Amino acid sequence: MIPRKHNWTDLALFGGEPAFAQKLHVGRPNIGNRERLLERIASALDRRWLSNDGVFATELEQRIRDLLGVKHCTVVCNGTVGLEVGIRARGLTGEVIVPSFTFVASAHALEWLGITPVFCDVQDRTHCIDPRKVEELITPGTSAILGVHLWGQPCAVMELADIAERRGLRLLFDAAHAFGCSHQGRMIGNFGSLEVFSFHATKFFNTFEGGAIVTNDDALAERIRAMRNFGYGRHDEIIDVGTNGKMNEVSAAMGLTGLESLPEFIAVNCANYQRYKAGLAGRAGVRVLSFDENERCNYQYIVLEIDESITGISRDDLMEVLRAENVLARRYFHPGVHRLEPYRSRCPDAGSRLPVTERLANQVLALPTGTAVGVDEVSSICEIIRMVIAQSGEIRQHLAAARVPGHVASR
Repeated sequence: MIPRKHNWTDLALFGGEPAFAQKLHVGRPNIGNRERLLERIASALDRRWLSNDGVFATELEQRIRDLLGVKHCTVVCNGTVGLEVGIRARGLTGEVIVPSFTFVASAHALEWLGITPVFCDVQDRTHCIDPRKVEELITPGTSAILGVHLWGQPCAVMELADIAERRGLRLLFDAAHAFGCSHQGRMIGNFGSLEVFSFHATKFFNTFEGGAIVTNDDALAERIRAMRNFGYGRHDEIIDVGTNGKMNEVSAAMGLTGLESLPEFIAVNCANYQRYKAGLAGRAGVRVLSFDENERCNYQYIVLEIDESITGISRDDLMEVLRAENVLARRYFHPGVHRLEPYRSRCPDAGSRLPVTERLANQVLALPTGTAVGVDEVSSICEIIRMVIAQSGEIRQHLAAARVPGHVASR
């Protein structure tokens, strides 16, 4: 039985019993049929073929091609290596325009290869890169735009493609969040010159650790496949500089097993999304990021924007309250990549041209979802959030007092 939270004095932060005995994580792994997974792993062990384009990795690539309707898929050991291989295979140089409101790997993959990330602001509604701001950042040194389909919401693909074509730039997408999503009826994976997915354990579809690079360009696909395998082409000939980015057979087995449960994973995520929306509807100062329900979506993130000027409590204070209840909400993507090193030292005033990013970095809160979260959990989390906002004055006052050295909590 989940303890009810009717008053601020019931909160675990002030001495009450935590709402949940077990911690609820953002991005807790979904796991498909365990027996089927273990059968696949045993089969790989029996074959003694554990890497180097094994049976399962090859099958996983085919299954992904079929699902997305793309010509080429190359699975890799993780999404970051996928970005690095894709960036190098596409021949990017100089400066690349990328959002700051993203996971740091989007920028680090560029920096790692000696390319300068130029941070662009994002759109209010989708949190994805703003095409109107992209053109303002193009210089003679710009070689590409790297868009990020954040939360599974697609970038403004057509606008970005138009800019890239008019200005002679390459266009790539970090699709780490967007596996199984669509844009205007076409599956993500079919846009730009290539797109890169992450299959990290925290993603709704995972291969323990892994990713994939997809493209419809034959020559680019051949180069990507060689670069992912030390630069080997056919017949043991090195045709390019490469790295070791291959996916192993155990990871591929997890991926194949997860694909069999993909509709179930998405259905659970969608149901949780609808429950959160209903549970927080009409709560002033709390916006639940909405998805276009005419498109395919994985619904793997429940994203709130908390406007302290209306709720009376900050995102960070709300997060502290929730975490004491064992609801491990997370403040994605605080404080924005432009405020992390080495980018902060290089351009300390970048925030002045990133107002939406700065706001979102201080307002966004992601809540637990996935197959480890159900009706009762969502209902209780929404009840806590509603109560905290309704009693924000008292909670804020007691939080401030609790932070004074030597303070003894009282109820």
